[in-house]
This record gives sequence, structure tokens and C-alpha cells, in this order.
Amino acid sequence: MLTRKQHELLLFIDRHLKRTGFSPSFDEMKDALNLRSKSGIHRLISALEERGFLQRRHHRARALEVLRLPEMAAPPTPSKDVTPDAGPAPGTADQPFVPNVIKGDFAGRLAGAPIATDAEAVSLPFYGRIAAGQPIEALRETEAQVAVPMTLLGRGDHYTLEVAGDSMVEAGILDGDTVVIRRSDTADNGQVVVALIDDQEVTLKRLRRRGSTIALEPANARYESRIVPADRVRIQGFLVGLLRRYE
Repeated sequence: MLTRKQHELLLFIDRHLKRTGFSPSFDEMKDALNLRSKSGIHRLISALEERGFLQRRHHRARALEVLRLPEMAAPPTPSKDVTPDAGPAPGTADQPFVPNVIKGDFAGRLAGAPIATDAEAVSLPFYGRIAAGQPIEALRETEAQVAVPMTLLGRGDHYTLEVAGDSMVEAGILDGDTVVIRRSDTADNGQVVVALIDDQEVTLKRLRRRGSTIALEPANARYESRIVPADRVRIQGFLVGLLRRYE
């Protein structure tokens, strides 16, 4: 099921493709949905891609392909995955400061995960900062803990990391975000993973297997994929959600 904003964006992209033959720009999509910034569009596109409605053709400018349309006549209930673009600013007297929880049905989410309200949270270990750009020194668990809504979690062990860098912005993962990772030594192609390279460098990238090698793909046209022999890479987990604070 899509949120209202996801539904609206998918239909807008589909109409634009049929009318012009190419995908709309991020500014056009932002204006069409009355959003104040393009970061919301990045998150919506990533959610549509994860759900199998949309595909990005990498290495081609403004290349979006609609794979399928939702089987519904009317948009669903109002979106919860994009910060509202109207009303008082967070942190004012009229609008108290709260963290924005981005749930997104990432590929790692499991069917049958426990149902809970956002008020029900668990404390997860915090492993520090992870590069969403160039790899950094291997991460070590700290004494810090992060409270995470149970609705983000499925079965298994989880931990959290703070994102450093901008190489995953087109997947809706921004510098300063806290990502929630399900611990696993395997992942499917296309999942965003925590990859340990040569037992000393850690990075957050999208996983693509290519024969005996692994491509760690950024989601930012300014960065290039890193191709590494498969035996030099160990998967440390995959992305299931993220937390973001708006100051």
C-alpha cells in the first residue's frame, strides 16, 4: 500500500513520461507535490523503488521508469513518510519538536513483524558514525543506546549508526541520519547494506553482486561504485529504517 504522497508522485511521473517521453526533474516533482525541499522527493522515489513501482536507470540523467501503477482508484490516506509542508515550524510554541521517524518498507523488512505504536520503543546499541561516502575505520560498539520504535523492527538483532556523508542522498539517506540496521551476514541484491571491506573499512552502500565481485553502489551521481572481490567484503547487516531529527 502506498501513502498519499507516494501515490501522487507516481501518477505525476507516469503522466509526465507519457506526455514528454522523459522523466520530470526533482524541482518539477517538488512543485507538483507542493513540497518545500527536494529531500522529500528523494525519500518518496526511494520508497517507490523499494516497493517495485519505480526504477531508476543509473548513469542516465533524469531517467525514471514506472514499472507498475497501484491498483486503486483513489489515493490512500495522508502520507506519514514526508514531513508536512504547511503549519508552524518544528520547535515553535505551536509545534513542539519531535523526531521524524521514516519507516519505509525497505527490502529487509519482514512480513509478520511485531505490531506496536511508535510510543513503544526499545534501546539498540549505537556503533557510531558510518561513511555514506568514502569508507571509514571499522566501527566498534559504544556504550551509547538509541531508542527505536518497535514498528521499525522485525525479527533478529538490530543496531544503529549515524550517517556521515552525502553519497546516499538519492536513496533518502542524509548526512546526520540515524540508520537502523538488522544484523545479518547476507543480503539480497539491491539492499542497502553495511559492508566491511578487508576487515578494516566500513561503508553504507547498495549491494550488487557481479560474478566473483561485489559492487558497492552510491546513490549520488557525484560518486562512483566501488568494485571489490567478493572475498574481501563481509556484510554486517542491512537497512530497515532510519530516524531523523528536524532542528
